[in-house]
Amino acid sequence: MTSMKIMTMNLTPKTLNSDFEPYINYNSVLKSQFSQRIQKISVNAGFTCPNRDGRLGFGGCTYCNNQTFIPDYCQPTKSVGQQIEEGIKFFHNKYQAQLYFAYFQSFTNTYSDFENLKTIYQQALANPKVVGLVIGTRPDCISEHLLDYFQTLSQKHYIMIEYGVESTDNQTLAFVNRGHDYFCAEKAIKETTARGINVAAHIILGLPTENREKILSHAARISELPITALKLHQLQIVKDTKMAQQFAEQPQLFHLYSLEEYIDLCIDFLQFTSRKIAIERFISQSPKKLLIAPQWGGIKNFEFNAKLLKRMKQRGARQGEKC
Repeated sequence: MTSMKIMTMNLTPKTLNSDFEPYINYNSVLKSQFSQRIQKISVNAGFTCPNRDGRLGFGGCTYCNNQTFIPDYCQPTKSVGQQIEEGIKFFHNKYQAQLYFAYFQSFTNTYSDFENLKTIYQQALANPKVVGLVIGTRPDCISEHLLDYFQTLSQKHYIMIEYGVESTDNQTLAFVNRGHDYFCAEKAIKETTARGINVAAHIILGLPTENREKILSHAARISELPITALKLHQLQIVKDTKMAQQFAEQPQLFHLYSLEEYIDLCIDFLQFTSRKIAIERFISQSPKKLLIAPQWGGIKNFEFNAKLLKRMKQRGARQGEKC
């Protein structure tokens, strides 16, 4: 066991000297826990989703096309170990001194039998440069048995469970064919954090039928939950989804924000978000060949963050000031 793995205790943003920061940056939280830079490596272990295979439904969520976030090296025909090795080689040229989290991102990464899940996670942790797991899943695909296992892993490794919440409004969740309600997300998050496991929640800003007031209400409700980090991104209409068909047939249901509008929306959202929650990201970047709208000229995360910080300073806005 390396000293890096011993350091993976659950720190909160309160441990940071962040009183004067406009918002709590999740990367800063990680820097307070590790002596080296942390890079996530996406891993595709070939999972599916209960909203696709018939257990809950078929076709998945109306907005979802998993090809929008699968890197070229991340293919389920390769073993987990091989994907991690190739991911490390990919990022090594950019940052030679860094450690890695294996990021199980595609589909529902707790949706399999327990022994198979353990085998997959252990394959990822077998690489000495991998000091943690980030596991993307649905709140209706977690069990006490699995949470107990994650609690054990968290004694030696950084473990974060990333729950797709998407909206706190049950009407919206039904409209996008999510397959669970908000209470399900609340329950899963509370049971996970009760075991000392890091939790990230994922919210999409701008889902159909949601106005600005409804979107900002998500910040208030999410702030009531004991989560470590929050991931936001703009609604994107991508090809080969049910939502792309809806957008073509009923465009009046959608308000797709311009870049400048979305920056201000994020700032408004931050003002209602507790400073106990670190912000991991604000936007997502679907491949150009799949993206229908909105078209923001391929802005990168660091470019967006710089624009947002500049606007926050202009407005004198801070995370949590209206919470």
